[in-house]
Amino acid sequence: MAYTTPDEWNTHYADGGAFRKLGDAERQLLARHAPAPDNGVALDIGCGTGELARHLADSGYTVDALDYAPAALARAEADTGPDTPVTYLLLDIEDDGPQALPHPAYDLIVCRLGWAFIRDRTRVMNQLRERLRPGGALCVITPVASAVPDGKRDIALDEEEITLLCAGWKVADRHDADGLAVIVLREPVAVAVRCAGKGRPSPHALTGAGVVVTDPRGRILLGWSARRGVWELAGGKNDVDEDFVTAAVRELEEETGLAARDEDARLLAVLMDSVHGIPRLTAAVRVTAYDGEPAVREPDLISRWEWMEPADLPRLAQPLFTPSAHVIDTVWPGLLPGLPPVHRYRITPAAIPEPAEQAAKAAELRHTMADRLIRDGYLKEGSAIETAFRQVPRHRFLPGIDLDDAYDPMTAPVTRRAPGGQATSSVSAPWLQAVMLRDARLGLGDTVIEIGSGPNAALAQELVGPHGTVTSIDIDPFVTDRTQRFLDDTGYHDVRVHLGDGEQAPATLAPPGSVDALIVTVEARDIPPAWTDCLTEGGRLVVPLRIHGYTWSIPFTKRDGILVADEYTVCGFVPLQGPGYRPDHTVRLRGGEVTVRFADGTPTDTSRLDAALAMDRTECWTGVTIGGDVPFDMLMLWLATHFDEGFARLTVDADLDTGLLQRPRGWDAATLVRDDSLGYVLTRKLPDDPAREPLWEFGIHAYGPHAQQLADTLAGLVTAWDLHARTLSPHLTVHSAARADAVLPPGHVLDKPHTRLVFDWNHDTP
Repeated sequence: MAYTTPDEWNTHYADGGAFRKLGDAERQLLARHAPAPDNGVALDIGCGTGELARHLADSGYTVDALDYAPAALARAEADTGPDTPVTYLLLDIEDDGPQALPHPAYDLIVCRLGWAFIRDRTRVMNQLRERLRPGGALCVITPVASAVPDGKRDIALDEEEITLLCAGWKVADRHDADGLAVIVLREPVAVAVRCAGKGRPSPHALTGAGVVVTDPRGRILLGWSARRGVWELAGGKNDVDEDFVTAAVRELEEETGLAARDEDARLLAVLMDSVHGIPRLTAAVRVTAYDGEPAVREPDLISRWEWMEPADLPRLAQPLFTPSAHVIDTVWPGLLPGLPPVHRYRITPAAIPEPAEQAAKAAELRHTMADRLIRDGYLKEGSAIETAFRQVPRHRFLPGIDLDDAYDPMTAPVTRRAPGGQATSSVSAPWLQAVMLRDARLGLGDTVIEIGSGPNAALAQELVGPHGTVTSIDIDPFVTDRTQRFLDDTGYHDVRVHLGDGEQAPATLAPPGSVDALIVTVEARDIPPAWTDCLTEGGRLVVPLRIHGYTWSIPFTKRDGILVADEYTVCGFVPLQGPGYRPDHTVRLRGGEVTVRFADGTPTDTSRLDAALAMDRTECWTGVTIGGDVPFDMLMLWLATHFDEGFARLTVDADLDTGLLQRPRGWDAATLVRDDSLGYVLTRKLPDDPAREPLWEFGIHAYGPHAQQLADTLAGLVTAWDLHARTLSPHLTVHSAARADAVLPPGHVLDKPHTRLVFDWNHDTP
């Protein structure tokens, strides 16, 4: 009976057809389990002629009601009064998604008599979970397969399907309403990726292929095995004398009905693990083109096929079959954290094409991103860097990241986090990639080293051309494996990816004086000798250098063996791992409410700062102002480079904040600790004046027995910056840590383990 297309449903409603009427038992259950809160908003999915939507509106909800049949919506609107708070929307929740909905979140989401008609239920449910307000409910009202005639099985859910529906919710209550199951779901549960086996295999099933196939929108096909309780890829064992690719193509058609050719399949890797003490080999095969629509062809093995968003796979409520998870991880390294161990033998195929629809959307977003970067001044129109940005498919390096986010010019997507949530790997924001590549001044035929692997290597390869050399180094095998996979997939086979310590590896990978540019895409606390030594005379080092806790991307030029720089771009990066990582010296005050961090120099005595904070505050406002959208990062550098010791950064824990300290706007506060006292720089908004733009004034708050002297010192430096250095950047030279004071140039010296940095604010700007 079930219709499968919008046209069929539209004809149904145009001919006067409808759903089963809303019963009293359903009304009572909704009133009991989903009463409307104040200003409650509800979503009715598959609203038909609007009976449920009108009932929810009468119950106190503002309702968004959607259906993909225009005839249904026309009848619904005709039967709905003008003052009824219902908005009808022509929208297919499965294909269009919830992006076009008027409200970002809902107190109640209802799907009445329609869930059985949704094919990709797992993907749709994941999207709806994200649209549910805390404390809200998602309600599915459905016929049950055991209570309907065999000819109407496709309008109902069986017990297995109801179990899948309820997975991933802390609360899943089921009620009966005159033969209909009313399932009320609350409190979605976050789950980590899980893998599961299927029991002891027979010996002939220990070699086989897993097939990754994606639809035109880049969604991956997975099948649900009710017998084994796992989601899995299409695939299976290879027959005698059959290679892995042929087996994958054959199994795909036998299991799903999708027809592909051997030439449209790529063998990416062979994976080896064991099950019940028996070695197992699985081939990871990527199918890039196919014909047909997925259908259940072997119901004893797979009961349903669904297209799922790759981003949803790490939080599936049910486990993935372990070999399928390993195959997915081969295609999209890092997407599924915490997988069981496996031996992976990679094979480098030709570049793998992506679905045409996804490629077209990505290309459109890529050009929009480049246009924005040109408009904002980060790219020069007509430059080789602009061409590279329009060419490199950035999203292919970011599996699981929404296309819009992948091409957001200002976003740096995190690709890996430590157990505590701290980012350990990310991909630089496009605006910053553009700035660093501009500062590196790459040309055709150049030799380039990148520290911190990622899509920057592909951009660099575009700029140096086929006769140039790009080497990408990272200490984390997760990052290098991931980068190598994506470079291969996108055709950048000439980039050399090296697993090693970025501080030392350049010394072994390149002869001294042979590298034209070294680009560091992780935060560095120092500049090791290997970086300087490998550069040619006139070569460029572009590095996010941490100076007293603040990070600037600085382009250095090697001149007479010395690194020199005059430009600074404030930025943020994950820190360099390995021996190059040096933690801040951290002091927590007032039970953790206040944290003081010393990043460079010698930390001063902080033992009496708790007592200082108990004293009355001294305030000093400088009269120095700045516009609300004007950066003042150079003031931070000015302050940091005028103290030999005692300079720090101060933060206040938002959860423990007692209001003692006024927190700085958008920054850690630049802080000076001296003589058992503490002072920090902050801003306050001045009264609005219609004659000018909004202004903020710099001031000092200080505590302790010498608070006034400390406030005067900091205020004097802020005033001096305003008078003499507001439009300046210091000239910076980098010298060996062994270089004596007597032979250093004039300026403030900041000592680090490898180097001595000299900042000269009195130089003549070139």
